[in-house]
Amino acid sequence: MKLPYIEPYKIKMVEAINQSTIAQRKVWMKKAKYNLFKLSSDQVIIDLLTDSGTGAMSDKQWAEIMLGDESYAGSKSFEKLETTVKKITGFEYFIPTHQGRAAENVLFSALVKEGNLIPGNSHFDTTKGHIEFRKAHAIDCTIDAAFDTTIEHPFKGNIDLQKLEHVFQSNEINTIPFVLITITCNSAGGQPVSMQNIHDVSVLCKQYNVPLYFDSARFAENAYFIKTREKGYENISIKDIVKELFSFGDGMTMSAKKDGIVNMGGFIALKSQKVYKACVTYNIMYEGFVTYGGMSGRDMGALAEGLKESTEFTYLESRINQVRYLGKRLVEFGVPVQQPFGGHAIYLDANKFVANIAQEEYRAQSLAIELYITAGIRSVEIGTILADRDPITRDNRYPKLELVRLAIPRRTYTLSHIEYIAIAIKNVFETRNEAKRGYDITWEAPIMRHFTVELEKLS
Repeated sequence: MKLPYIEPYKIKMVEAINQSTIAQRKVWMKKAKYNLFKLSSDQVIIDLLTDSGTGAMSDKQWAEIMLGDESYAGSKSFEKLETTVKKITGFEYFIPTHQGRAAENVLFSALVKEGNLIPGNSHFDTTKGHIEFRKAHAIDCTIDAAFDTTIEHPFKGNIDLQKLEHVFQSNEINTIPFVLITITCNSAGGQPVSMQNIHDVSVLCKQYNVPLYFDSARFAENAYFIKTREKGYENISIKDIVKELFSFGDGMTMSAKKDGIVNMGGFIALKSQKVYKACVTYNIMYEGFVTYGGMSGRDMGALAEGLKESTEFTYLESRINQVRYLGKRLVEFGVPVQQPFGGHAIYLDANKFVANIAQEEYRAQSLAIELYITAGIRSVEIGTILADRDPITRDNRYPKLELVRLAIPRRTYTLSHIEYIAIAIKNVFETRNEAKRGYDITWEAPIMRHFTVELEKLS
């Protein structure tokens, strides 16, 4: 008999989970103004709000915590991280930041001006926020297949070349500071981008003399999908795929809290010395000196090790198989999800799951709240609330997809936890028609409202 698959690690330390009742969770949810971000962690049984900074570090990463050099300038930990980033990405210039949105803030401060256009594949919330804060505009050029959750396209994160070229041809090219490819594409359901598409976008960008940058929070997971789904890469190592992928770009931002498998950290990596020097000024202003950039030495050491581990096939196979298992269980139960399954999360299709709740009553948020009350599972809405308002008209933007993201932390939950999640969602799905009304917003911030928004239940 063939031996079953096992996780490529064993558990050294555990953290207790606080159990709660439905009655308690109803009270807590109301006190939190129906915003899952406002819940205390001890009010959550399974936390799938995000995979950002919530993973479990390895013994080698914890060893780096003890080896951290906390020198303000010229830290050995910085040198270790710089060497690792250069080796993995191939980019010559490196700037540490305290997390991904800080990297965006620094890079966009150097490159994005009022009135600029930044085409890409479904920019994520902080990215769009940083663009619109500067009175620029994010333009979504994702392929149409990304917006149909039933289509089995292997690379739904791809940029539509015709859409992109239309942006180039319809606008003054000097108003487009760069094109941004998000790998994997979070807002489209954690969907990967193919190497062929990255190559083709790069060729088109060069034709119009527009730089190409990557939002690289989950670059290793994207490389895994290239290896397992794209012809010609079956026998190429993850690290070699990563190096080829980045060779087509001019730079990258990184939230290291994802594929760096650390609790805090980020960076910018660049080809251009000119852009590097422009970014350094802002990094010193916003983050810290160029050899720590808002990170402690111990965190830089842990990140250097995490980047090595996350670009190993064995780790990625384990991580993505766990996500895939949850997706398969939900499909067995008839639950509508984005397919094929993404690398870091399963996305519930709220448009199909709770179609009886009006979109203007925030159906995806309604579903996320019900899942929490039923089973103590915290997820996050990727829908109308996250899409925010049009910066000019202040009207709600209603996206084609209304999703609830179940982001799986790295090396954190076991198979029994995943099974608990699947059964809980099945139970919610079976009672989905009981909910007739959703929620209304009582207060919101002028930008990136979903983090702090307050709601009330409609009756």
